Amino acid sequence: MKRQHTFIRGRGTLVALAAVSLLLAGCGGRTGTETSGDEGSGGGSSSAASAEFGDLGELCQDGDASATSAQGVTAEQIEVGVFTDMGFTKNPEFVDAANVFTSWCNDNGGINGRTLVANTRDAKLMEPRQRMIEACREDFVLVGGGAALDGLGVKERLNCLLPTFTAQTVQEAAAGADLEISASPSKIPGYDNYAGFREWAVNEAYPDSKSAVGMINGDSAVTKVVGAVTQETLESLGATVVYNELYPAMGVSDWTPYAQAIKSKGVRGLIFMGSFDQLAKLEEVLTNMDYKLDWIDANNNAYNEQFIELLGRSAGFQNNLVDLSGMAPLESDEPAVEQLKELYAQYAPDAQITLPAMRAWSSWLLFAKAAAACGDELTRACVYETARTETAWTGGGLHAPSDLQTPMPPKSCFNIEKATADGWGTADFNPDSGLYRCDIPARKITQDFGVPLTLAAVGKSMSDVQ
Repeated sequence: MKRQHTFIRGRGTLVALAAVSLLLAGCGGRTGTETSGDEGSGGGSSSAASAEFGDLGELCQDGDASATSAQGVTAEQIEVGVFTDMGFTKNPEFVDAANVFTSWCNDNGGINGRTLVANTRDAKLMEPRQRMIEACREDFVLVGGGAALDGLGVKERLNCLLPTFTAQTVQEAAAGADLEISASPSKIPGYDNYAGFREWAVNEAYPDSKSAVGMINGDSAVTKVVGAVTQETLESLGATVVYNELYPAMGVSDWTPYAQAIKSKGVRGLIFMGSFDQLAKLEEVLTNMDYKLDWIDANNNAYNEQFIELLGRSAGFQNNLVDLSGMAPLESDEPAVEQLKELYAQYAPDAQITLPAMRAWSSWLLFAKAAAACGDELTRACVYETARTETAWTGGGLHAPSDLQTPMPPKSCFNIEKATADGWGTADFNPDSGLYRCDIPARKITQDFGVPLTLAAVGKSMSDVQ
């Protein structure tokens, strides 16, 4: 196994909302190219890399497109929107992914000769509706983006019949909504994404921890929902939550009281839902107390080099684990991962590949394949319906298969990384499908946290999509 050279800087947007510094602090101090222009033309090299990606073959190529077939589509170009919160988070991961993909694709001829243009739609956390209205006026579709308050723009998106090939979804109204395709779902409506990881932890790997699980969660509305889902899953597995605490969204200056409570309650397995810098501070106190837990779920926000550095002595003392939810680790030797690194090195050498960026890349690949198949008469209906025919989409080898034709109930695959003093490596989680484990059925949530928005809710139907 190869040691990675570029680390994922996970945002963990599933647990990010108004508690801004809770998870978005995990993106601060990020080195990279913060591109804020409207067009994703990218830069770095005009020498085209191969038009093939992973096991997908050629996706981008010259052609003789001549039709102005839909909004945002002319004989010369295709305009797509890329949602981001980079004006707030200062994290350009989705814009970076768009720049790299469109630069590479356009160097190889574009989509049947049409140049791809990526319009940045910066929601700045609080403006998803305004950006969606703009996208409705200009964009053909949305590709490879995400926003923490994505639910606020879904009604406008459905009203203007705008498909989205999203990189990730956060809120219940957005995840699984109509005209939305997640090439590698980050949130599955009505299901707990991490149920397989939880079952492995308490029933297989660390059964002695089952009677003493602890949870620490940031104090915000959305993260409380995540906490409620996690507790429901743990209880369904027969685990006992002996400690369940919130911490202030702006962070904690002294984690000693929390560490003392964890020790006094005899917590053996800890689930931390928050920013990795705060977890590192908590672990420093626990380690100095010589209190070692059986395992700590650091959440994939912590899957980066900086977390290892912040842990210090705790990296070799505590047992930090993260679930990548079926995305290939960057330290793996998966050919698609190696190729993605090469493309970033060519087109955006200062940018970092993140977990959300890998999902974004898969969405771009899916869109490009579907759009190319539609030919000259490129329409929203064609590109959406063509993409939905994929029954085992892997992004060329970037992640476990996704059935886009029948996404529900989901086939839940997971893979676990372990932090060590030497960096990240694969944990012993008994994979049964290459890099992943897919034998634990997805678990449906019993509580009602809301439902995805439908076309019918805005007085529309698929027959309206042209």
